[in-house]
Amino acid sequence: MSSLTHTLRDSSTMLRRNLLHARRYPSMTLNLLLTPIILLLLFVYIFGDVMSAGMGGGAGRSQYIAYVVPGILMMTIGGTVVGTAVSVSNDMTEGIIARFRTMPIHRGSVLIGHVIGSVLQSVASVALVGAVAVAIGFRAPNATALEWLAAFGLMTLVALALTWIAVGMGMVSPNAEAASNNAMPLIVLPLVSSAFVPVDAMPGWFQPVAQYQPFTPAIETLRGLLLGTGIGNNGWLAVAWCLGLTALGYCWSKRAFDRDPK
Repeated sequence: MSSLTHTLRDSSTMLRRNLLHARRYPSMTLNLLLTPIILLLLFVYIFGDVMSAGMGGGAGRSQYIAYVVPGILMMTIGGTVVGTAVSVSNDMTEGIIARFRTMPIHRGSVLIGHVIGSVLQSVASVALVGAVAVAIGFRAPNATALEWLAAFGLMTLVALALTWIAVGMGMVSPNAEAASNNAMPLIVLPLVSSAFVPVDAMPGWFQPVAQYQPFTPAIETLRGLLLGTGIGNNGWLAVAWCLGLTALGYCWSKRAFDRDPK
């Protein structure tokens, strides 16, 4: 059997294992998925009129729905990968990784299975939250098929980058609780980005916090693709952030996996 065939076979086995775990223990996935849905409904129906006033130009609730949905979709990805950090931490601390090390399987297949499984769950979560958004009035009538494809590619790239970071967090965490806490920035950062209000509407001292982070350019790019607003340099910044985080997470995860004797 060739090395590539061996890797693909073992990676697909690990992917099935992780998807089965997610299906058998859905409570964490549901909890992480409910958070963006609740925030979407809360900000649209409770705070929508007030928040839209900060956008200026006489924007109303319908305009605010269009504005907030791209941010909620990115937040959904950040929330979903928290479960990946917990799952990886459980594998590292419960002895299964030590068992895998004694078996004739491709070493990288364990990480690949976690990453692909998490990306698939993120895509499914985004689709579900997107369906809720459409049900409450979100529309993107001006988006072309190419722009929809680019939006899907961007969200997949973000999911891949955040998943590798979450895997690294799970690798270095001593237990599942610590992994969940370590991954909390992936949920908090979207809250302090341009997800809910424009950066220009924030206090001057706070604007750099919202501007110079990975979620804001990704959200602005997704917003531009779906709503036809200007993207500017945000597209290149979003791709650069994703590639940088993917490389960082991969190197971090691989080094921790090779070093950890558990």
